Amino acid sequence: MSISEQLFERAKRVIPGGVNSPVRAFQAVGGNPRFIAHAEKEMITDVDGNTYIDYIGSWGPMILGHNHPAIKAAAMAAAEKGLSFGASCPAEVEMAELICEMVPSIELIRMVNSGTEAVMSALRVARGYTGKSKVIKFEGCYHGHSDGMLVKAGSGVMTSGVPDSAGVPEGCARDTLTAVYNDMESVRTLFSECPGEIAAVIIEPVAANMGVVAPKEGFLEELRQVCTEQGALLIFDEVITGFRLGFDGAQGYYGIEPDMTTFGKIIGAGMPVGAYGGRRDIMEMVAPVGNVYQAGTLSGNPVAMAAGLAQLHILKDHPEIYRNMNEMGEYFRNELRGIVSRSGAPCQVNGVGSLSCLFFTAEPVTDYRSAKTADVKAFGEYFRYLLSHGIYVAPSQFEAVFMSSVHTREDVDKTLSVIEDYWRK
Repeated sequence: MSISEQLFERAKRVIPGGVNSPVRAFQAVGGNPRFIAHAEKEMITDVDGNTYIDYIGSWGPMILGHNHPAIKAAAMAAAEKGLSFGASCPAEVEMAELICEMVPSIELIRMVNSGTEAVMSALRVARGYTGKSKVIKFEGCYHGHSDGMLVKAGSGVMTSGVPDSAGVPEGCARDTLTAVYNDMESVRTLFSECPGEIAAVIIEPVAANMGVVAPKEGFLEELRQVCTEQGALLIFDEVITGFRLGFDGAQGYYGIEPDMTTFGKIIGAGMPVGAYGGRRDIMEMVAPVGNVYQAGTLSGNPVAMAAGLAQLHILKDHPEIYRNMNEMGEYFRNELRGIVSRSGAPCQVNGVGSLSCLFFTAEPVTDYRSAKTADVKAFGEYFRYLLSHGIYVAPSQFEAVFMSSVHTREDVDKTLSVIEDYWRK
């Protein structure tokens, strides 16, 4: 029995399912999870000494690769001064200033500890600001595990086949309305059925938790227009796309200005952190200025802020990182489409910038329904083959391949060679 298998057996005795996040469990792909001992640049090494080219990158935030020396040095220097103060620190001010400078739609921002907390807080502010209670989300978009958002959610909820979650009272989800991604008619219908009741529309501008599904041309623009017409706030959940598609995220990439934005661990270089921000008049609803309460002892944690600032300053000072990374993502997708075409496999290759996904379905994937046509058993076989040949992708059909700035052409070509061999075997 491998060391990973031994650890998993121990973990199952003291942790639900042996994991601290469901998608790590490998239930959707078969086999046992690998326990990681070390990561460096684009490579990770498990406790048994197996090394893999990593395309998860801690689910996106390791945009500069693992264990970047400048980020590590910044975090260690901050840790030497104290791990947590429960009080204000200079780094959180610098972080807020930097984000407000680089993301034009954000005038005020509040630090929190996760993407889930950021979304939960942003929705509370939207309801407080508008005086309305209902929120529109989209099928297959994942906005964390707060009660009201576990309605036709993506990410691990899709993987496990659970459309909603037990333990969520009916009343918590009653005001969550669900539209179809890339279908403006479904949005307009909800507004017409609930006139004057909708506080906000929240969306992943690039849906990256049901695989990767890009917005159709004009979809985000029309969504912006409808929200303005209806007096509802438009919230971009940029937990994945923020500071990944570009320094100003998907909103800069597509030229759409939301009213509010949520961020996740990428602003902490992978450490536990999140943030929500937006227009000044909206964010001034937040206590202690306004009467929308939200608090957190660890918010603006000095070590997380130091790590995140190191990463964001590198990205700001080197815009070519995005150009090179997005070009590598496009190269990967184009070559992968060629492999799929030659093999005759019923697959689709989706992606935007450095985010990609191979769907095991013959049907073009444009929304939750078409994503769910994917053959998850076939993906499991593909996943296990890649893993056995040193390629580590997410153990779920409905997650992204994350390219980092340190993935080389050699890495990508090796990965493509393994994928081509998979269909030749």
